[in-house]
Formats: sequence, C-alpha cells, structure tokens
Amino acid sequence: MSDLYAVIGNPIAHSKSPFIHNEFSLQTGQEMRYEALLAPLDGFAEAVSAFRQHGGKGMNVTVPFKLEAYKLVTQLTERANMAQAVNTLKFDEDRILGDNTDGTGLERDITINLGTPIENKRILLMGAGGAARGVVLPLLKAKPSILVIANRTKNKAQALHQQFAAHGNLESGDFADLSGKNFDIIINATSASLQDTLPPMPPGIFCGEALAYDMMYSKELTPFLEFAQKQGVKYLADGIGMLVEQAAESFFLWRGIRPETKRVIDRLKQRT
Repeated sequence: MSDLYAVIGNPIAHSKSPFIHNEFSLQTGQEMRYEALLAPLDGFAEAVSAFRQHGGKGMNVTVPFKLEAYKLVTQLTERANMAQAVNTLKFDEDRILGDNTDGTGLERDITINLGTPIENKRILLMGAGGAARGVVLPLLKAKPSILVIANRTKNKAQALHQQFAAHGNLESGDFADLSGKNFDIIINATSASLQDTLPPMPPGIFCGEALAYDMMYSKELTPFLEFAQKQGVKYLADGIGMLVEQAAESFFLWRGIRPETKRVIDRLKQRT
C-alpha cells in the first residue's frame, strides 16, 4: 500500500500540488499517493480527522485553512510558530506536527533558482497578511541589510515589525513611506495581483539590478511585474518556483529526501 498524502483547501480543484508531489514521488522512487481534498468551510478539523483515519500520513494546507491548521496541531516548528500559520501537517500516531514551508520555499527560489543573494541586500516586502507573515523569518535568517515591510494599513505592518524585531534589521510603514527609497529585491505579497491591480508604489523604487518578485503566478505578467518592467527592471519572477520549493520542503519533512526541483518548475511553467 502506498503512503497517502493530500492537499486540503476550499477551493482546491486549481491546485498544482498533486502534479508537483506526484513528480517528486516518481523522481525519488517513493511509494506514495497524493490527492486534492476539498473540505467544507466549516469542516476542516473533521476532514483532517477522517483523512488520518484512512491512513493519511501528511497534508499540505492551503486557503482558507492555514490559521485553523495552526490551532489544530499538537507541535509546531519554529517557523510555523513565528508565522502563526501552518501549511504542512505531518501525522505520527497521536502527534500532529505543524510546519510552514512558504518562507523557505521563497528564499530557496530567490537564492538558488534565480541566483540572487539575499545577504546584505535591501529588501521590500509588500503586504502584511498571511502570505507575508510566513516569509519574514526565513528572509531575515538570510541576513539582508534591511527588510522593510510596507502595507496599506500601517499598523498591520508595524505589528509584524514588532513580532520579528529580534530576528534582524526591520522597518515598517505604509506605501507612502516608501517615497525616496529604493531596494534590491521587492516582493509582492499583497492580494493586488489576484484582483489585477497594482499596489501604490512610487517610481524609482527599484535599484539598477533589482529583482521584482510576485508571489502570485500567472501566464501573463502581473500588474506588479508589468510596472517593474516599465521601470526598467530586467529580473522578473512570479511564484511558480516558490510553489515548487515549498512543496519540496514539505516532501523533505515527510520522506526525509529533498527532491530536485528545476525540472518540475520547468514542466509546471509549460502546463500553466
């Protein structure tokens, strides 16, 4: 019998995770099966319990259940505890381990796949919601010279600043505070791209050799990446690599093997 894993969310039909993890299992020769599981909006815990009763070994968790997963687990990794959100569950007898692999996925995509060092760079993280929360600690652990968190609502950015202040050089504010500043790496973690809009960014915010990174992935350039391109930015990236890298981190947590990601990223880009 193959070990059973799943991604759980609502909606879930669009998820790329089954394709990614089935590619990983074929590549590494692991005996496992991975499926997509639609959970009722008010039935997350019940769906997880039923999955475990059917022999499930682990799950990826996507919207809107990452906060519920955080409350459900019996043990947290440091990065999940700091993010206060869980995107990976590992089941072991009576224990439910909760992890958050989003930030590590982002950091590995930027530094390894895109070949862009984070250390000593000026980084702007736009957004202070769930997507941003999960990546602050791994970004700070990569030792940028400064990480600035900007959000439409300043107090949300300041709350993240206070939470992570002990882990690195941080600043926070709203988008108006960015005027006159520029950055080596700008990461869009807002929901603006989902709404086909652009966060209110001042011109001149990108350094000469900057990387513009949108966590959302799309066949076409997002409004954020279009803006960056018009500002003369040559290095543009969406979140496909992050998606595959965070999945690889989950796979490593479950199976103890780190799969090779480049071929899977390339294949996924062809399919998207």
